[in-house]
Amino acid sequence: MASHRRVKRRTPNIAGTRVRPRHGTAYRVAHAVRTTLVCMVLAALVFIGTAAAATLIDINHAIDQRSFSLLPQASGDRQEESLIDPNAGQTVNILIMGQDTREGDNASLASSDASTANIHNADTTIVAQIAADRSYINLVSIPRDSMVDVPSCTTTGGTIPAQYYVQFNSIFATAYAYGGDLASAAGCTINAVNALTGLDIQEAVVVDFQGLSSMIDALGGVDICIPLDVQDTYTGLNLQRGMQHLDGVQATQYARMRHGTNTDGSDVMRTTRQQYLIKALLNEALSKNLFTDTAQLYQLARSAIDSLNLSAGLADAATLAGLAMSLKDLDSSNLFAQTVPVTTDPQNPAARVVWASDADEVWQKLRNGQPLNATDADADENAENGAETQDPTGTTDQTISGDTLDGTDGSASADGTTATEPLPDPDPNTGLITVTDPVTLQETLIDPVTGGTVDPQDGSIVDPVTGQYIGVADRYLMFTVCGVTS
Repeated sequence: MASHRRVKRRTPNIAGTRVRPRHGTAYRVAHAVRTTLVCMVLAALVFIGTAAAATLIDINHAIDQRSFSLLPQASGDRQEESLIDPNAGQTVNILIMGQDTREGDNASLASSDASTANIHNADTTIVAQIAADRSYINLVSIPRDSMVDVPSCTTTGGTIPAQYYVQFNSIFATAYAYGGDLASAAGCTINAVNALTGLDIQEAVVVDFQGLSSMIDALGGVDICIPLDVQDTYTGLNLQRGMQHLDGVQATQYARMRHGTNTDGSDVMRTTRQQYLIKALLNEALSKNLFTDTAQLYQLARSAIDSLNLSAGLADAATLAGLAMSLKDLDSSNLFAQTVPVTTDPQNPAARVVWASDADEVWQKLRNGQPLNATDADADENAENGAETQDPTGTTDQTISGDTLDGTDGSASADGTTATEPLPDPDPNTGLITVTDPVTLQETLIDPVTGGTVDPQDGSIVDPVTGQYIGVADRYLMFTVCGVTS
């Protein structure tokens, strides 16, 4: 594992606070990102499925009402405002933000009183990367409770100076307070993420609680495989183990639950459920007949558009339609999601996290235009060939060498070299790899995308080094708990 040195704090760590945020806001971000992508895809397909010009004009009007222009930032050159060309064969990077606001109908989905009526916090943040060849999508969640250094940024109300050791979700809230609008909040958050990751994200989508709930209802609900019984007296949610069909309110409560049974109450664990919900939503959307059921698609597209705030580069019906069409054949198994690696914050280990030393390995894959399941061998081959993307399905060429996927040291041979053995192939039904300890004969389930260990009881994926949650093994749960094969 590569080592990383923390930069002195005279200036914000533009390259990233190399500390490992595993699972916090990540799951929530995933839910917002999934919602956004599903919205964009469905909106586009509506235009393909109905030839009525009035539909296009109606959708465009709705988009115009909810678009915003990002403000130029000193840390990077803002490209001249232009619409994304989804057919140009370029990687598309979008920052998806779940806004924690209690205004309007959102109050019914979250506790609200006079003190919280006007808040605008970042509930989730996800970096979404759509491959240049549209063969896969990467989703990387950034925990809201991770502590970072960020550069100065420009808002409608003035410039916010560089900030050191601040909670990630405060970037959105502070910018909204300074500028009083989404353009300021989203712009400063993008500015910070670009500085921390080395990416060049130019577009953003903002969604709130009610937006997600409305989207799910417009979709007709969503099927979720529940691994363990869930009871949450805080919201009244009561779900039994097995396949459950949830409406918008139930699904939103499940994704945001912190007080019920079989949850540790952490935001990190909650982000994994949000990622799980996002995958279920995409599967639900892709299962619809997008070319014949135009009435439902229209309602879904309108619900999506009315639920989202899009930056100007995305705010065009034709752009969304083109992007959606390019994603219509996407295999849902090539939707890769994880939380950026995190570890406990030494200054506040009970409540905060920092990005781990190998966080940049995740961002490097995105900078290289690679799927999250790409291996070191893929990276070397990519560099040699100058290729932009990799085959997202290849995982069996990974090996156990030195630091193994389960976090233990590889065995050394007599001449002092480290033994290397190839990993077995993933199970075709669960997508997981089973590794057997040669001494204890104990079996461990490994997720080949993240390298995390999988709890056989609830399917949660855990970082073997930090113990932080990083995801949910959805295919494993669908097969073992609900008897559904891919």
